[in-house]
Amino acid sequence: MKEYIETGKIVSTHGVHGEVKAQPWCDEAEFLAGLCEVRVGRPENPVALERGRVQKNMVILKLAGVDTVEAAAALRGKILYVHRDEIPISPGEYLIQDLLGLRVYDIDTGALYGVLCDVSKTGANDVWHIRFSDGSERLIPKIPQVVLGVDVAGGRVDIRPLRGLFE
Repeated sequence: MKEYIETGKIVSTHGVHGEVKAQPWCDEAEFLAGLCEVRVGRPENPVALERGRVQKNMVILKLAGVDTVEAAAALRGKILYVHRDEIPISPGEYLIQDLLGLRVYDIDTGALYGVLCDVSKTGANDVWHIRFSDGSERLIPKIPQVVLGVDVAGGRVDIRPLRGLFE
């Protein structure tokens, strides 16, 4: 598992005092806005967060040492990382990045369907993308009737596809 988790991306400047606008890649934008430190561009580059606030679906951040619009503009496109230990996770929850690459099996037959390669957020439930051995990609809803078990440490997901899901 990754020690540092990608939690967002700086997409533009905000104002003239060195603030940046970031697209959050976490469930709650408030989480990113409330941190004391983020890692900018790479996990080895910690930067103190002076303040953060949510604006619509974005996060406005004031990073220590970034005091001009030019300095902020130089950070455009940089990925924001947070140490795994700073992310509150309840028992039975997991990070999307930990799911990617897990092998997906049929719980009834033991057949290997493929590898979990992406997760899409939708209004009702997440949709998991499975890449089959032939390169095709199929989608499953992340609902209790379909996803019956997730074992991140064991590298597997057990599912029971709804009738016609893979046909």
